[in-house]
Amino acid sequence: MAVKIRLARRGRKRMAIYDVVVADARAPRDGRFIEKLGTYNPNTDPASININNERALQWLLNGAQPTDTVKAMLSYRGVLLQKHLQIGVLKGAISQEDADSKFEAWKSSKDESITGKMDKLTQAKADARQKALDAEVAKNQARLDAIKAREDEAKAAAAAEAAAAEAPAAEEATESPEASAEGEETQA
Repeated sequence: MAVKIRLARRGRKRMAIYDVVVADARAPRDGRFIEKLGTYNPNTDPASININNERALQWLLNGAQPTDTVKAMLSYRGVLLQKHLQIGVLKGAISQEDADSKFEAWKSSKDESITGKMDKLTQAKADARQKALDAEVAKNQARLDAIKAREDEAKAAAAAEAAAAEAPAAEEATESPEASAEGEETQA
């Protein structure tokens, strides 16, 4: 019986989540499986991969064949490196302590790179949020300035109208005493 380590789809439309399962190669994709090793969620950034590394390693050493996608995930998690090192130990090429130290060194560097990527994504998200906030503040300030300018123009126009209305009234008032004085002169 050919055994494969593959993905079984679950979740809703366009938001798929996958189970990493060990199944007979002849079984349907979402059908019967031997053991569930973990989950894979491609909807997060970076993608969430939760796999039981020890059981996956055991299945690989027993001859289970991973699909291409699962092989990439196992490589990302270091299971294929563990398998490679364990085969070297079984053949006597290296000791178990050397294999463990090599794997721990690789794992620490991988964890640092993952943490760096997550920090970079968080920083980029914060920068984008700050940039959007600054743009919104500038846009609101421009609106406030435009409103203030219109109000100032309206006040200036109202003041000009009031001054224009007062000017003829003042001219009439100044003409009225002259006209009355002229009228008095003509009568005299």
